[in-house]
Amino acid sequence: MTHLVRLVRGIAVLLVVTALTFAIFYLGPADPALSMCGKPCSPENLEAARAFMGFADPWWQQLWTFLTSIFTGRSFGSESVAIECAAPCLGYSFQMHQSVTSLIVERFPVSFAVALGAIVLQTIVGVALGSLAARRQGSLIDRAITGGAVIAASAPSYVVGLLLLLAFAFSFDLLPTGGYVPFADDPLDWFLHLLLPWITLAVLNGAVYARLVRSSMIEQLGLDYVRTARAAGLGERRIDRYALRNLALPVTTLTALDVGALLGGTVITERVFGLPGMGQLLLDATGTIDLPIIVGATLFSALLVILANLAADLAGPLLDRRLATTKKNLRPTRQKVNTP
Repeated sequence: MTHLVRLVRGIAVLLVVTALTFAIFYLGPADPALSMCGKPCSPENLEAARAFMGFADPWWQQLWTFLTSIFTGRSFGSESVAIECAAPCLGYSFQMHQSVTSLIVERFPVSFAVALGAIVLQTIVGVALGSLAARRQGSLIDRAITGGAVIAASAPSYVVGLLLLLAFAFSFDLLPTGGYVPFADDPLDWFLHLLLPWITLAVLNGAVYARLVRSSMIEQLGLDYVRTARAAGLGERRIDRYALRNLALPVTTLTALDVGALLGGTVITERVFGLPGMGQLLLDATGTIDLPIIVGATLFSALLVILANLAADLAGPLLDRRLATTKKNLRPTRQKVNTP
């Protein structure tokens, strides 16, 4: 029942995000029909372009048509000149002459590759540095890691990316300056082209992991079970493993948020390294006022964030047995009543 409630809430959030996106962009001063109107753009041609693109209807009707087309598809134009958008239809980009769904399908593998490597790298580095700082609390190592985490978390992503490009691509010519190579074409070249974006995101997000793990592990090391374990003669490494095991839930929750954001596209990082991912697609659409891409990509990114959070909620009882025990104890029990 709890999972069903979470699913309903996720669907409600998607509807709210879609409605707000329509309200922000479709009710704004920008008119995407101007790009199809031609020159000179007479009022008659402008109205014809709006009708062809589906912008002549009231905004609430456009929103309903957009939502239903996800399941049924839709067509733009008239019977003589019609453009079909098959389900799931997230809109049609008249500037790129392609459906938004197909554009997302083309760009998503790039963002997925960037997100996957960044999540793995930032989690490993963040957890390792955070646990080391917690174990060496108050030492020079702790102060260095804490100070470095503050600086890294505060640094803009484009600054970190440009510094890495300057050091490893331009100065020493060790890595490519940008671009993307599909994994199927050349796995090694794929890895080399994504290494700097991975490091950039790991520096920014790994700092947050390090600070979270440090503070949480210091709290864990001060609990009664740690003192009991030490009194029983357990080694420090084994105690650290127990403490880190109890941090699986908050780290997983933070990772779920990062996964959704990274899969939705990292706009600045993809721009710096010339990666044709979701972030680049959204940034280009914003510059050209391509509203169907903006709405479709925003809805898709929101869906990824919600799915990642649902996955984290489902994994919570598996990672922390205390949650499973609490839920089991809270379940109502039927008592057998003896009747005379």
